[in-house]
Amino acid sequence: MPKVKIVTFGCQANELDSARIAGTLLAEGYAVTEDEAEADVILLNGCSIREKAEQKLYSRLGSLQGLKAERPGLRLGVAGCLGQRAGEQLLRRFPGLDLVVGNGEHLTEIPRLLAGRGPGVAVSEPVGLFDGAVVRDSRFRAWVGIMEGCDHFCAFCVVPFTRGRERSRRPEDILGEVRDLQVRGYREITLLGQTVNGYGKKLVPPVTFAALLRLIDAEVAGRMRVRFTTSHPVDVTPELAEALASLPCVCEHIHLPVQSGSSTVLKRMRRTYTRERYLDRVAMIREYVPDCALTTDIIVGFPGETEPDFEQTLELADEVGYDGAFTFIYSPRRGTEAADLSEQVPHEVKVERLQRLVEVVQRRALERAQRFVGRTVEVLVEGPSRTDPSRLRGRSRHNKVVNFTGLGAPGEMVDVEILEATSQTLSGQESILSRAAG
Repeated sequence: MPKVKIVTFGCQANELDSARIAGTLLAEGYAVTEDEAEADVILLNGCSIREKAEQKLYSRLGSLQGLKAERPGLRLGVAGCLGQRAGEQLLRRFPGLDLVVGNGEHLTEIPRLLAGRGPGVAVSEPVGLFDGAVVRDSRFRAWVGIMEGCDHFCAFCVVPFTRGRERSRRPEDILGEVRDLQVRGYREITLLGQTVNGYGKKLVPPVTFAALLRLIDAEVAGRMRVRFTTSHPVDVTPELAEALASLPCVCEHIHLPVQSGSSTVLKRMRRTYTRERYLDRVAMIREYVPDCALTTDIIVGFPGETEPDFEQTLELADEVGYDGAFTFIYSPRRGTEAADLSEQVPHEVKVERLQRLVEVVQRRALERAQRFVGRTVEVLVEGPSRTDPSRLRGRSRHNKVVNFTGLGAPGEMVDVEILEATSQTLSGQESILSRAAG
């Protein structure tokens, strides 16, 4: 039985694709291993959205070239966004590669390409979906892909070029997967899509994301928690806000990337909304769900960003008061519109602005976290705390990491009394009433 090692670089979508690749290869008679020394095949599933993830893959691939020189029978492959974007260039740059595969339906080609003798490539534009068995790395939390691709073509982003245009799974297929996970005892699912709340627009008949959430809520009937990521501001609707407020299964958290607080910069980014419209969406969410946790993505130093533009970003971050934020220094991605824009911001300016932004984000996140002190929150236990093995670690419905003293086992839902809070985590102890009720 040949053994395959799959190495993942990048986001949750890449992690889910790797789990599906593993399921596909298991069905073809392969075994999955974590030991590089015993692997007959090593597949690198690579992200291309951030330069750092791409460079990590290139570095790993360079070292594997040497390993293949020692073991000529070893098969090497690159899959995912980097394979989709770089294609045959990867074969020319790394002669030891045996296959390069893109996204979507191309990932189903991996067994066939591995069975071939020469280098294989499958990187035409993805137009289908990659369904099939998933090898889960958790027995109580699961990713559930509901759509692929993106139609927005932001000036800085390669997703429409690497994952294709938006295409959604049928609701009945999603519900079947959710039903199976529930039967197997899973306690939490996260619905995945590049613009997850844009789900269903091209289905016949169309299905809104809020309607899908209602179907899932009826299916799980309070036995599972449901999260989703990543949302786009233009698709935040009153219907979605009402679903967040009324459906018991849906967690009180939304990740809503803003990218910049300046309408001028947002227009250059081709984000299709203004600062004012974004703030209106935030206000609507908080009107329906006052306690909703809100997180975001922000890019610093986009071409043409002036100091007044950046000051507007600081003001927006302060006004919104995010529960957390992923902050990035802009880096050009080859093939995107922004890479060719003039007025590139000097690196040292980007670094200085990032530091100022992080200070605002963390200050407001700490202030937001204080609202949980003295409250009892529901926590899904994940395992031992990373900083203190004598304590436990889990996540609240608001997607806050909680370190606590208690007796809960991984996969259990427990109530935790929050005693302290930082900008990143909550700390407390399991409620005696929770354990007594259990």
